[in-house]
Amino acid sequence: MFSVSRIVRKPLALLAVPAMALLLAACQPVSQGGNTGPSINTSKPVQVALLVPKGSGQSGDAIVAQSLENAARLAMADLDGVTIDLRVYDTAGSASQASAVATQAVNEGAKIILGPLYAQSANAVGLATASRNVNVLAFSNNTEIAGGNVFVLGNTFENTANRMVSFAARQGKRNMVIVAADNPAGAQGAAAIQAAASRNGASVAGVVRHQFSQQGVIDAVPAVKAAVQNNGADSVFFTSDTAGALPLFTQLLPESGIDPSITQFMGLTRWDIPASTLELPGVQGGWFALPDPALRSNFTSRYTATYGGSPHPLAGLAYDGIAAIGASVKAGRADALAKSGLTQAAGFVGVNGIFRFLPDGTNERGMAIGEIRNNQVTVIDPAPRSFRGAGF
Repeated sequence: MFSVSRIVRKPLALLAVPAMALLLAACQPVSQGGNTGPSINTSKPVQVALLVPKGSGQSGDAIVAQSLENAARLAMADLDGVTIDLRVYDTAGSASQASAVATQAVNEGAKIILGPLYAQSANAVGLATASRNVNVLAFSNNTEIAGGNVFVLGNTFENTANRMVSFAARQGKRNMVIVAADNPAGAQGAAAIQAAASRNGASVAGVVRHQFSQQGVIDAVPAVKAAVQNNGADSVFFTSDTAGALPLFTQLLPESGIDPSITQFMGLTRWDIPASTLELPGVQGGWFALPDPALRSNFTSRYTATYGGSPHPLAGLAYDGIAAIGASVKAGRADALAKSGLTQAAGFVGVNGIFRFLPDGTNERGMAIGEIRNNQVTVIDPAPRSFRGAGF
């Protein structure tokens, strides 16, 4: 694993639940056709089951579980004309437990399930509830579990890659080297970037894979340098996050002679979490996608005022889930929680900006593009406020 602090000037604190932890390679989503989901009476309270990873014994799971529940209740307070009967179930971070409590929730009258967090658990919940005609809005960002009755709320690699490559191409950065870890998350990230390049008229100058270790990064630096110089690449696209290889790469590549003011560095993950990342010299000038900062800042302020502490970075997903359920129900359609109601083209607005579910269970999210300047994030391309003309 990484001992980044030995080489990088400032050590980084890890997130309680890194984005990569929500990914899982081996999943088996249920294949279903038609308009899955129940028919409901929108004039009555809608029973929603919230599945959180409380009870696993891991402090990080307890923190994110409470934050998800808090955010869901904050969203409920913002609904106009819709009553949610929220019932919270603890999964203990376990797929088997998640499956069991999901079955319990449906037996107790749940019309839709919000959560769980981890991909394996979400996959298990989808399998357990498919025959009950109940849809699942999972907090995962893993598109491999999407489909049938499972929709993913997390921002996906595919969505970020498309936003980043589209923006980069408009800035004249059309020939990129992809740097990815030799693991499932790296493979998924690299594939998403390659597909986005094809859609947006960009080229992939090379794909450099590295072992997920400090030595693996060090060993890969010459290969990245050669791929950039030998193929005339104008950018380097990293799939790694701030808890992994990113800080080391962004230090060692400039030291090897790759000038980030000429060869644009950009990433598939958030570069501003934790905030200490922004102080690293190697990330200055780097591009990454992030939720609409104005909406996110408003949510953080309201959450802090209500609960006395800052929300976990993933808490907004629970808010968005309740916001989508509420908006769909408010339209008064009996199929509000069926696939037809959840996949309306106009989408929804949550604390992370606009988003919409697609019939295949994946999602599209309106993201801003940020650049790190002087240890701060500057938005250089705002998040779209509607899907009309948003470039999706």
